[in-house]
Amino acid sequence: MPKDSSINHVLIIGSGPIVIGQACEFDYSGSQAARSLREEGIKVTLINSNPATIMTDPVTADNVYLLPLEKKSIVQILKEHPDIDCVLPTMGGQTALNLAIDCDKAGIWQKFGTRMIGVDIDAIETAENREKFKALMEKLNVSVCVGRTATSFLQGKEIAQEIGFPLVIRPSYTLGGTGGGFVDGPDNFEKALSAGLQASPTHEVLIEQSILGWKEYELEVLRDNLGNMVVICSIENFDPMGVHTGDSITVAPAMTLPDTVYQEMRNLAIKMMNGIGNFAGGCNVQFAVSPDNQTIIGIEINPRVSRSSALASKATGYPIAKVAAKLAIGYNLDELKNSITGNTSAFFEPAIDYVIVKIPRWNFDKFKGSDRKLGLSMKAVGEVMGIGRNFQEALQKACQSLEIKRNGLGADGKELTNQDMILHSLEHPSWNRLFHIYDAFKLGISFRTIHDLTKIDKWFLKQIEELVHLDITLAGHTLESIPYDLMKIAKQKGYADRQIAHLLGCLESQVFNKRREEMGIKRVYKLVDTCAAEFEAQTPYYYSSFGDENESTPSDRKKVVVLGSGPNRVGQGIEFDYSCVHGVLAAKECGYETIMINCNPETVSTDFDIADKLYFEPVFWEHIYEIILHENPIGVIVQLGGQTALKLAEKLDKYNIPIIGTSFRALDLAEDRGRFSTLLKENDVPYPEFGTVHNTDEALELCKTLGFPLLVRPSYVLGGQSMKIVINEKELEQHVVDVLRDIPNNEILLDHFLEGAIEAEADAICDGENVYIIGIMQHIEPAGIHSGDSYAVLPPYNLGDLVVRQIENYTERIALALETKGLINIQFAIKNDKVYVIEANPRASRTVPFICKAYQEPYVNYATKVMLGENKVTDFKFNPVKNGYAIKEPVFSFHKFPNVNKELGPEMKSTGESIYFIEDLLDDYFLKIYSERNLYLSK
Repeated sequence: MPKDSSINHVLIIGSGPIVIGQACEFDYSGSQAARSLREEGIKVTLINSNPATIMTDPVTADNVYLLPLEKKSIVQILKEHPDIDCVLPTMGGQTALNLAIDCDKAGIWQKFGTRMIGVDIDAIETAENREKFKALMEKLNVSVCVGRTATSFLQGKEIAQEIGFPLVIRPSYTLGGTGGGFVDGPDNFEKALSAGLQASPTHEVLIEQSILGWKEYELEVLRDNLGNMVVICSIENFDPMGVHTGDSITVAPAMTLPDTVYQEMRNLAIKMMNGIGNFAGGCNVQFAVSPDNQTIIGIEINPRVSRSSALASKATGYPIAKVAAKLAIGYNLDELKNSITGNTSAFFEPAIDYVIVKIPRWNFDKFKGSDRKLGLSMKAVGEVMGIGRNFQEALQKACQSLEIKRNGLGADGKELTNQDMILHSLEHPSWNRLFHIYDAFKLGISFRTIHDLTKIDKWFLKQIEELVHLDITLAGHTLESIPYDLMKIAKQKGYADRQIAHLLGCLESQVFNKRREEMGIKRVYKLVDTCAAEFEAQTPYYYSSFGDENESTPSDRKKVVVLGSGPNRVGQGIEFDYSCVHGVLAAKECGYETIMINCNPETVSTDFDIADKLYFEPVFWEHIYEIILHENPIGVIVQLGGQTALKLAEKLDKYNIPIIGTSFRALDLAEDRGRFSTLLKENDVPYPEFGTVHNTDEALELCKTLGFPLLVRPSYVLGGQSMKIVINEKELEQHVVDVLRDIPNNEILLDHFLEGAIEAEADAICDGENVYIIGIMQHIEPAGIHSGDSYAVLPPYNLGDLVVRQIENYTERIALALETKGLINIQFAIKNDKVYVIEANPRASRTVPFICKAYQEPYVNYATKVMLGENKVTDFKFNPVKNGYAIKEPVFSFHKFPNVNKELGPEMKSTGESIYFIEDLLDDYFLKIYSERNLYLSK
């Protein structure tokens, strides 16, 4: 059936601010769906309250509404656009679905003559309601866990008595496994039952037999209106049942699945999808398989795009959200083109000749006192993906992408050697269990013990054991004696030059020169092509390996590399992905070939049709350097990818690779608190009294001059990491010791803390001669709370002209003194009408996308053209839309860490943000948050 010609205007519902359990994978899906519908000449209106994303940018849709995701916002949009005939709610995660169902129950869609496409409400209801799901599976002859639903405490206890322990409790209608958990015996059952009932909005939980330790698999399926189905990807969880799939390391395609079991699973997935309802779109089906007898149990089905479908899209190159959007408007699979080859049909099952490993990225350090044990409730804030020709290469590349100061899986001198701690970690999974499996093999703990404690499939454990044996072999050589074959095997198994250097006892650069120049062992680049190279791929989407054939041919065009921001984490989120995408689009407009390097599977920047070439590689020096040698760009843009990209500026400078925009010297000067304050002094810009120290003795001496309270902060950190306000010598000494333990040899800055000051920040574009301030934001909470965690108002709400003039003046002076070319963000503290500069970041900041959305101006586009030297600031006609005020609301995920102190201070804890517009300062919402501005200040 061809496209439904009655569909002219579609409303897409987004997923709102980033929270743990629902991150930017839905921003990716929504953006792709919007592009897919507009290709068909369909008008797209979009609602999402998240200002940090590319999804809410004018480039994505015809109309963008930055409104709260609630029924009255939907009514407002439908009144303003009576021609909206359909709504697509499956691209915005649980948030969008819940809102669409609420609107359906309230009769809103019916009243405005809007029909839902791409979804079947009954299917959602069946999938979300554990009891209905169970009943349907039994009817379809799909095995499920023994269990029943309880809607009261007493009922729950009766069911537990009936089934017997161990049990699992799963609340209905919650996101990311919130409120779920395993219960071994009656002791902790009552507490877990009451927590589960409270977590469920419908006050119901499913209590069922525990299949802890079984193997877990997922299939990503697409179906069209005719009932044609394709399995896009099989995904195997490295961690067995018991760890939420969002917190589990996952591998695609499935590595340890016998073909007979896969075929049975495939048939079951098709039967489940057909049984749940006759709708066109994407579906994620999860299974557990007994490691003893291959029994398959259906766990759950998600009839929408999901976190896994974003991963499956990046893993195979098959754009699931794009195709799902086309199916939603009536197309069938055989009528659509394969986006990768450009000439074969989309009605095919991808075959891949490489391995994908996804590793989640956690941020437990930001939540002191949090329970780090992984279970049914998801705790990861981001993820990375590694692509390799074999599992070991993909695994090591994923480890290199995490940015946790590891160079791969081990071989870096950071092994844990305490046997009791290792054994505890193997049995109770946390974020670093993967590394502890390696450590256990290295320490000589038996294979059987490791397998018994982890229940991880023996094949995966053998792969890790093999790497440990290879370490020992490598360590038996020197740089001079290492044979060619051994070097090549190490590289093929994903070892970084740094790891090899550690084992051989030499420098990384020596290994690089030896293998590349002397031995000729160079990376080759392979296409992600979905067809295992049977058909020629048109999409320039590459990963590196150490084979023979290179599939990436550099062009003669002038080209520029944009470094991405790696995995999402607290302090560096999707706002940098927004900047990277705009940087790529701006450079394309200027006639440059654009090359994107990033390893985050959730984002738009790693979509295969954004940059001219995408290298899905770790944002890790060795990988970047070899791409640069291969492509020979005119330079690298580092100021759009957050701290991740900025940290690589020193290496680029050292290797004489041009940095586009602000020079490394200026970037480094701004990071070096001491030198930066000297620059402020020379330019007559006030700043809080400060000093730098390297140990506790120096700190205790300096505090006498500066006086308490003091703000203690290390240099070169992200998201306020390890910043703390101290009020006496004892606290000062304790914190300096802690910082130096976590970040050895760091230069620590002590600032006199301006108590009760107002904080503000300014973002500007500078071309080295002219400065244009794009926005000044005033924080609602007093100084002392990290800017990412504070409510902030654009433009300022009660800073007088005198203060605003000082902010403008100092912003211009600093931007020019740093010879900024591109973006700069400066933070201020204001006390008694005097403005002090706290810090400057000569890069895209967290607030830039917010200001772009609020003022409806493409500032990142302008800044990129300034960086490239194509334009001066004076070439642009700035015309910001300034009606009322825009408020930045931080969003926290504390519900994932119930034991954690919710106090806020200089270290950032929020996972996302939303935008809220008000007409004037008498708005009830503003008055409420202003009255609560001291509520969460740390004591």
